This record gives sequence, C-alpha cells and structure tokens, in this order.
Amino acid sequence: MTAQWQVYLLECRDGSLYCGITNNLEHRLEMHNQGKASKYTRSRLPVRLAAVCPTEGRSQALKLEYRIKRLPKNQKIKQLNQENKKP
Repeated sequence: MTAQWQVYLLECRDGSLYCGITNNLEHRLEMHNQGKASKYTRSRLPVRLAAVCPTEGRSQALKLEYRIKRLPKNQKIKQLNQENKKP
C-alpha cells in the first residue's frame, strides 16, 4: 500500500507561504527545516506547517497544488482548508 499524497502549505520565517506535495509529510517537513527540501525555503527557515489536505493520488495533488499556487496569499490557507472539508 502506498502512502496517501497530500498538498501542504508552509509558513516561512519571513511570513511567506510555500506550497508543495508529498506522500510522507513528516519526512518532508524535516527535510524543509534542515534546508534540504527546497531552494525557496532554505533561506527562510524555520518553516511551520500552516495547512494540509489529503488527496486521492499524485495527479490530484499536483492539480490542487497548481490551483493553490495561483491564489493570492491571503486565500491560500483558507482554500486548502476548504478542500480538506470536501467529502
């Protein structure tokens, strides 16, 4: 059985948001905070988890990540939380 894919939002030290996908959230957060997961977050440590939404697979996670990244900053967390509440 494969792990469930998730879309996540991180809040960086400078207040900016980073959106990504993973099928191992705990490991991915650890890698971000070690500066090994993304060039963007590397210079904005520490990061903290702001929101997360499970998806039905990698393809759905990529599509949701794309939609979230296109939103204005003040709508990203709200939208991801709304996606999380859908049946």
